[in-house]
Amino acid sequence: MQFLLLVYLDATLLDTLPDGEADSMMRHCFANADVMHQQGQLLQAQQLEPATTARSVRARGGAVRVSDGPFAETKEVLGGFNLIEAADMDEALRIAATFPWAATGCIEVRPVRDMHAVRRQVGAPAGDLSVQRHNVSVTSPNASGNVDAA
Repeated sequence: MQFLLLVYLDATLLDTLPDGEADSMMRHCFANADVMHQQGQLLQAQQLEPATTARSVRARGGAVRVSDGPFAETKEVLGGFNLIEAADMDEALRIAATFPWAATGCIEVRPVRDMHAVRRQVGAPAGDLSVQRHNVSVTSPNASGNVDAA
């Protein structure tokens, strides 16, 4: 069964970390991702650009409105995601607990719906929505705050 782990970060907590701790946490994430990928548990992982680069799109009454950034009034912002394979929710939660970012934010664990089943349910034609297994692509910010491929 697939689960999406949404990684929310609290910048105020990240800012309180001792020098080098965030880099240490990223190295732990990379090592953990490598092991999970080799075991077939990690299907995809990406870090997102800062929330300040986001745009929100709303289409209402035939009009499309694009605005800067997310609208959520929260200290925690979506920083990345991991698509994993787990036997059940309990295993997915155990995996999420291994991510160090749970200490500086939140890891939301969501089951992924079987889109083939949804297509059948709504009477849509079958399509190829299979997830392709790729090499894990995890990114990290460089010294200037930009994101380079790892």
